[in-house]
Amino acid sequence: MTSISYLWAPPEPASVAVQGSEQRLPVQRLFFVGRNYLAHAKEMGRPVDAQRDRPFYFTKSPSALLASGSSVPYPQATSNYHYEMELVVALRSGGADIAVESAHEHIYGYGCGLDMTRRDLQFAARDQGKPWDTAKDCEHSAVISPIVPMPGQVIERGRIELRVDGEQRQDSDLSDMIWGVRELIADLSRMYHLRAGDLIYTGTPEGVGPVRAGQRVDGSIEGVGTVSLQLLAGKA
Repeated sequence: MTSISYLWAPPEPASVAVQGSEQRLPVQRLFFVGRNYLAHAKEMGRPVDAQRDRPFYFTKSPSALLASGSSVPYPQATSNYHYEMELVVALRSGGADIAVESAHEHIYGYGCGLDMTRRDLQFAARDQGKPWDTAKDCEHSAVISPIVPMPGQVIERGRIELRVDGEQRQDSDLSDMIWGVRELIADLSRMYHLRAGDLIYTGTPEGVGPVRAGQRVDGSIEGVGTVSLQLLAGKA
């Protein structure tokens, strides 16, 4: 095999800790579901018709991943940085045009995630008809807890909540998702050949809002675990 010579050392492959194991889950891609809770869609001013609409997605680069429990500076280029608490599905296999009925077979496990968002940049881009990339795909914006192995299992309900400095901000149930785990896997597979190591952040309930420098975010999902993020007092 011919060796490859690089101009500089390539980055380490993206990976996530696995609960109860020394092995790590290698990450391929990060998919995020937009407006997957009716109440959140309404608070964002973009109601969803579950009978007519399909899920929509955006992506972040694997370099945006950040382990739960990390402490990072408040990000650049924003004064309105928002938390979004989400259930994360980790795939162990994939494919194209996956049937809803068999979608659970591709699940490796679940984690707790935070989709951190530069909301001021998102709203400005949205109003101008521009992409959301700079608002969503920023450094340290995909916080992730260790993945809990649950091969083939489908989580359909369970309390999902988030607190900022101990104050309750989000409190809902996974059963309030418009499109469940099976539906999301199947729908995504109609647009992408899904792969082992793909992570799907399944959307956030209502109650999103800003977090300031120096504050701590803590989230939890019943039966899955917890996730946390500490924003340092200084800016990046």
